[in-house]
Amino acid sequence: MATPESSPKAVSLVGQEYEVEVGPVAHGGHCVARTSEGRVLFVRHTLPGERVVARVTEGHEGSRYLRADAVEILDAAKDRVPAPCPYAAPGACGGCDWQHVKPGAQRRLKGEVLTEQLRKLAGLTPEEAGWDGTVEPAPGDKVAPGEVPAWRTRVQYAVDEEGRAGLRKHRSHEVQPVDRCLIAAESVSELGVESRSWPGMESVEAVGASGSGDRMVVLTPRPGGRLPLVQLDRPVSVLRADERRGQGEQTLHRVHGRAFVRERADGRTWRVGAGGFWQVHPQSAALLVDAVMRGLTPRKGETALDLYCGVGLFAGALADRLGERGAVLGIEASKRAVEDARHNLADFDRVRIEHGTVERVLPRTGITQADLVVLDPPRAGAGRSVVRRLAALSPRRIGYVACDPAALSRDLADFRDAGYVPRFLRAFDLFPMTHHLECVAILEPVERAR
Repeated sequence: MATPESSPKAVSLVGQEYEVEVGPVAHGGHCVARTSEGRVLFVRHTLPGERVVARVTEGHEGSRYLRADAVEILDAAKDRVPAPCPYAAPGACGGCDWQHVKPGAQRRLKGEVLTEQLRKLAGLTPEEAGWDGTVEPAPGDKVAPGEVPAWRTRVQYAVDEEGRAGLRKHRSHEVQPVDRCLIAAESVSELGVESRSWPGMESVEAVGASGSGDRMVVLTPRPGGRLPLVQLDRPVSVLRADERRGQGEQTLHRVHGRAFVRERADGRTWRVGAGGFWQVHPQSAALLVDAVMRGLTPRKGETALDLYCGVGLFAGALADRLGERGAVLGIEASKRAVEDARHNLADFDRVRIEHGTVERVLPRTGITQADLVVLDPPRAGAGRSVVRRLAALSPRRIGYVACDPAALSRDLADFRDAGYVPRFLRAFDLFPMTHHLECVAILEPVERAR
């Protein structure tokens, strides 16, 4: 019997080229194709219906599928445009998946992915999910083919050994130096991070708050590295982040200015500390709050939960609408975000923010009933145990905010098993030029939805 040590090494297929007809779009920013021998390829930089030369970037003889880049377009799709960014190309920056696609077609592709995930993982048609099939652009993002909306208010630049700021290549730690990121918001670009040298740094995170004018740079040195003396192009707060140890949060040290930025949404100002979560599109917070509150229709005096609450955005929106007799409990795993949420919501007497994971904190609260629930879980989703516990609280409506269509669909299947189904669903293109989208699903008990 062959042992792992004596087995022949699998033959790498990296660099192998195949001429293929490209099939449907798949979740993850690529399309599916098959070689003449039947091998499955996940191909980036292409579109459904094209004929391309695909060069393998990952995989070997025994792989279930291969990853590849389209390096030559033999027959182009009608929705193809020249990529405006010179770094949106095979072997270069991995940040943008769809720079080569017309804006309207990008949204159609995202809609196809969401439809496929709902069918496969939740067993729902778009109609059954209460979705009209459209992916809505954010206000101001309706650009012409060949143009790029500058929307990203937080950019994490990696720094190479020569001190050049850049972005990671696709599925790689290798740094692609850039002189400009086209999707970076003006509030980030105006800092001039890309044009400066960052010797001794591992990364430079640039934050440009959209509503307040606050700017922040978080520097993470390499082991033993010292902060460089760099003059940026705008007044900016500077923080140093120590190397992450284990699964804990980074330790941050204020070097200059504030340790937070101020954001505006839903008529309030929100403090967001360095490393804290805030939607990166300048329109996201307002759009998502509006969609969730319209769906939940909060009533005076009701009780509500805001799970994975971050700095308290939805908890504050709920408290504002539930009135003096209403009550809101928020739960958040990040200690830094909890501190921000408590600060942001200090004027609400009947709002409580608890620190810890939802799985651990919710059971020990002793809560047995809630009228409304909002959850905005991380990319992996909420999971079956959380879903069952929420359904047991018998809320009249649940608002689910999702950044991943697969996780959303898995959780919708679990909600259905627990007696809750979508009343309606909306999808938003809050990450133009990438494969990502944001969804808001409003759920009700099965008997009420009939």
